[in-house]
Amino acid sequence: MKIDIYLSEFCGSYLQLNDNMDRALAEINVEAEVTYYTVYYTEAVNRGIKGTPSIWINGKDAFKSKISPGIM
Repeated sequence: MKIDIYLSEFCGSYLQLNDNMDRALAEINVEAEVTYYTVYYTEAVNRGIKGTPSIWINGKDAFKSKISPGIM
């Protein structure tokens, strides 16, 4: 499993999210390649990222939403 996590440069969620991700994967006994990326507004819009943090599993937005893309 590949998990990509996109965060804006101002998103303060990294430490807690990293902790939660490690704990959740251990709890369900799943191995995954987890990669964190810093994204900026234009890149977020181009990638269809709707907010940060944004979690994508195997190339798909885990929390797909109808709101406009971009970083808030």
